[in-house]
Amino acid sequence: MPRLRENDMKILICSDGSEQADAAISFGGLIAKACHAETTILGIAEKPEEEDSVFDALKRGRDLLRERGVAAELITKSGNPIEEIVRRAEETSYDLVVIGAVRKGTRGSFLMSAKAYKIIKAVSPPVLVVIGSRLSLKRILICSGGEKYIDSAVSFAGRLAAEAEATITLLHVMVDPPQVFSDLLKMEEDVNLLLHSGLDLGQNLRREKEELDEMGVESQVKLRHGLVLSEVFKEIRQGDYDLVVTGSSPDRGNLRAYILGNITREIVNRAECPVLVVRSEESPASIGQSLKGFFSQVFSKSE
Repeated sequence: MPRLRENDMKILICSDGSEQADAAISFGGLIAKACHAETTILGIAEKPEEEDSVFDALKRGRDLLRERGVAAELITKSGNPIEEIVRRAEETSYDLVVIGAVRKGTRGSFLMSAKAYKIIKAVSPPVLVVIGSRLSLKRILICSGGEKYIDSAVSFAGRLAAEAEATITLLHVMVDPPQVFSDLLKMEEDVNLLLHSGLDLGQNLRREKEELDEMGVESQVKLRHGLVLSEVFKEIRQGDYDLVVTGSSPDRGNLRAYILGNITREIVNRAECPVLVVRSEESPASIGQSLKGFFSQVFSKSE
């Protein structure tokens, strides 16, 4: 499970000299300041003619962080950005990798830069994808599947929230059950009832909230019903969150790669605010498996 070290958190902020990379330095700096982190800004020029502009961007970033009381080491490299970021992340044990990302199209899986996806999948630490420009870190949304695979994300986000004095909303979206299960729907609408039920979903959500409580983080559990992505983005828009947190699972066929599930991919694709992707060593259950387990518990209690 990724953990923030108590006194020596290390952040790697990556820059290619672009405007969005500047936004990544700025938002990453908010976290660096809150966590008193040891910070490195890695600038990568793909072409020789880009070296001066990348170095100028690094100096701007260093000056910005210095104004916030954050000292940053500057490192410049030339070559393939993905390879250089992965190599640096392997050479030094970072707690967080920060990248900027821009949309390259208007539809489908090509909305987000392919480089961003490759970095998220290739490096081991949590990856913060800075989309847009947020000026504060006060409201965090964790997209919880109500399973243990999200525990790493809850723990990591909770530690960030504790340092930044931010609040957290734990969001779980339940696919609407058939009409015959309307009683289940009513129960799910009552958060307190669900959290104190014997259902795995309720127990997992309660455990997540209790962990945040122990960290001193103000948090709430929110339930929605319907299509998962639709409800997630409704919550993001209505809640005006500074950061959205989601998870990824390891690709069992490749020790160095992580799988971005459809939900995580679409959140990264379509969110208008920074997204933090935290790795898990466990894989989430499919919707079919989740529903099967949910209904079997309910039926066993009614017998």
